[in-house]
Amino acid sequence: MPELPEVEAVCRKLRKEAVGAVIDEAQVMKPRSARGAHSAELDHAVGQTIRKIERRGKNIVVHLSGGYALRVHLMMTGNLFVIPDARLYSARVRVHFRLRDGRALVFEDARILGNVSLYKEEDLKKALSKIGIEPLSKEFTIEKLLELAKRSRLPAKIYLMDQHHIAGIGNMYAAEALFRARINPEQPMNAVTKAKLKALHQAIIDVLKEAIKAAVRSYSKPGTYGKDMDFNVYGRKGKPCNVCGKPITRIEQGGRSTYYCPHCQR
Repeated sequence: MPELPEVEAVCRKLRKEAVGAVIDEAQVMKPRSARGAHSAELDHAVGQTIRKIERRGKNIVVHLSGGYALRVHLMMTGNLFVIPDARLYSARVRVHFRLRDGRALVFEDARILGNVSLYKEEDLKKALSKIGIEPLSKEFTIEKLLELAKRSRLPAKIYLMDQHHIAGIGNMYAAEALFRARINPEQPMNAVTKAKLKALHQAIIDVLKEAIKAAVRSYSKPGTYGKDMDFNVYGRKGKPCNVCGKPITRIEQGGRSTYYCPHCQR
């Protein structure tokens, strides 16, 4: 699933290619990809200029002139990008916005799990208000993480993946950050030492910044997406730990796989 780094990479590419473009037509190929909406319900986007593109957690927000915004969630296989010719789009495109200059902004999603929604700006603000703090923002300080951690008994891995606490961190990057901070993924957040929480704060920032660079490389070609980063623990069950040489373990937490080194992460 695209997480903060992949979504940020998509946004950076779109800022270069889509900002300033005018939408001339909106078409929904798969109603499920627009929360059951039909093309007519996206008519508020027609005739509007793409003013600004932002990321909020794992959400892409396309701000339009006229007080509306598109909220896009990529989910497992989604991607949002500009194609040079509006007429030439793949069978995987679920929502299609024809631009005035002949190009198109398309939402492609092989498994039809993601979605595109249109909001009034004030309604969107409310919809996104429950998402947690942005980990790459100035507000995400060591003091803030210490404050958040002491309120929760959730296991560290589950806590990091809960979007109500810290925005955008998913399975892979949570596992990597916990490994670098030497925190057992099953340890309750309020039981993690101050020293390790400080290490976790830095690990989260470092991992996400590295992952963004990797994601930007991966999304460099039109219509492509993926991950281009080497992980210390994720997906490495049974392989030797890069630090201690002991085998990496896989456990299940919240219905998801968690990979960690029991020797390093105590």
